[in-house]
Amino acid sequence: MPAERPPLVLASASPRRRDLLSRIGIVPDRILPTETDETPRKAELPRQLAARLAEAKAAAAAAQAPGALVLAADTVVGVGRRILPKAETEAEARRCLELLSGRRHHVYSGVVLRRPDGGRAARLVDTVVAFQRLTEAQIAAYLAGGEWQGKAGGYAIQGGAEMFVRFLSGSHSNVIGLPLFETAQLLRGAGWLRP
Repeated sequence: MPAERPPLVLASASPRRRDLLSRIGIVPDRILPTETDETPRKAELPRQLAARLAEAKAAAAAAQAPGALVLAADTVVGVGRRILPKAETEAEARRCLELLSGRRHHVYSGVVLRRPDGGRAARLVDTVVAFQRLTEAQIAAYLAGGEWQGKAGGYAIQGGAEMFVRFLSGSHSNVIGLPLFETAQLLRGAGWLRP
């Protein structure tokens, strides 16, 4: 293992991912968001989209940061084969919440670590989340708070939506935007995170 660790680049503009990394004592040396088209391909499943976008973001950032260890991730909310959007309008968020009401859904995160030598390691993490049946008043109150903006599936589990979760199986941090256990394992495997 080399004495000097390569710089760690986070290929994401997400403040949630930076906050999650800081929880486990990791501060990236550089933040390098990429311009990646996140449009799903025809018949692409939610888990496939999460894995593909993480790979694309890692490759794009690695091309701009030679000699660095690049960490990239993408999180997708899926109900069956359906991919839920990152809600940009209140109407879009409402449609997501109405769809999630009273049912289980999956939160998939693809996580990719690219080493300076071009090698890579990846994980795909799946967390199952079930919402209670939501009343119109609960949906309206949640939408009024505005924390749904830009969130996959139209909600933030680290905020007011946590009170809707009646069941969760898997990584809680994955639902926020980065599965910390798997990310730490990738960084340890690359010799960057010790012990």
